[in-house]
Amino acid sequence: MASRWWRWLRGCSWRPAARRPGPGFPGLAGPPGPPAAADAHAQVHRWKGLDLSQIPYINLVKHLTSACPNVYSISRFHHTTPDSKTHSGEKYTDPFKLGWRDLKGLYEDIRKELLISTSELKEMSEYYFDGKGKAFRPIIVALMARACNIHHNNSRHVQASQRTIALIAEMIHTASLVHDDVIDDASSRRGKHTVNKIWGEKKAVLAGDLILSAASIALARIGNTTVISILTQVIEDLVRGEFLQLGSKENENERFAHYLEKTFKKTASLIANSCKAVSVLGCPDPVVHEIAYQYGKNVGIAFQLIDDVLDFTSCSDQMGKPTSADLKLGLATGPVLFACQQFPEMNAMIMRRFSLPGDVDRARQYVLQ
Repeated sequence: MASRWWRWLRGCSWRPAARRPGPGFPGLAGPPGPPAAADAHAQVHRWKGLDLSQIPYINLVKHLTSACPNVYSISRFHHTTPDSKTHSGEKYTDPFKLGWRDLKGLYEDIRKELLISTSELKEMSEYYFDGKGKAFRPIIVALMARACNIHHNNSRHVQASQRTIALIAEMIHTASLVHDDVIDDASSRRGKHTVNKIWGEKKAVLAGDLILSAASIALARIGNTTVISILTQVIEDLVRGEFLQLGSKENENERFAHYLEKTFKKTASLIANSCKAVSVLGCPDPVVHEIAYQYGKNVGIAFQLIDDVLDFTSCSDQMGKPTSADLKLGLATGPVLFACQQFPEMNAMIMRRFSLPGDVDRARQYVLQ
């Protein structure tokens, strides 16, 4: 089941169908001619709720790749070598290498934001900013910023305010990890003990709060009320997503929608709104803002779907945290919901949140079949 789930994900197209040039943005469907504000807002309205394959974001991707010499397309979001080729023979590069040039000193700058006089609180707050994280979110944000800047005025530089958004995204993400580990009573994260296991739950909650407050101060310094509004939505979504995770749906047809909504709020909202924030800072076109948002949303959801698969297919050493953790917490993620379609006997286990002896092992076996 896990292998079928993975093949299904890999089979999803990342490239939209070819479209006729249209108003306001190369590649949009519609009649040619100069864009009107009403047309732009109508386009945005029509795109709300659409998935990535329905959104003509390819022009942004082309601008993004043109920012780096000898790079012609980016078709995947995993580590590769620059000499690798796509099925069409076009070269692509590692997006982490492409984006990191704008994020040198990322963790040092984050630690500078954490102006703390108390040594213990400082150590707790800086614990995960050791440079050993993937920095996936800042990379996506930096690449989106560069794409929007090139699209708007052919600028190949990331603005200081856009780079700050990348820092803020990593800070909000890290604060959420600290709080999640308290809620889940987790003992390891990124291959080392969690903050709550070393310093205790009460201090861990306070450390997470402090990181969020530092991120809020950095956000306020940008001075753009639209951007502030966009990123504060992330905090609300994180809380609502955690509440969604605490509940479950009895109706099988509602479970996957519940799972995707929870996934968006807990994971994808941060990426989507951070991408939108840097697009607002780099380009005045609301159509581009919506493209950036939808791109971040779909990348964020895909990222979490793969992470949920890896919870079943990887070992603890590879993940840096215990595997099958979601099952042990009583959570039915995507692989479980797909397996349940083939093995209806899993419904009872899902409803009792895998609480009976042997439920976790049996559910894992069903998923892996």
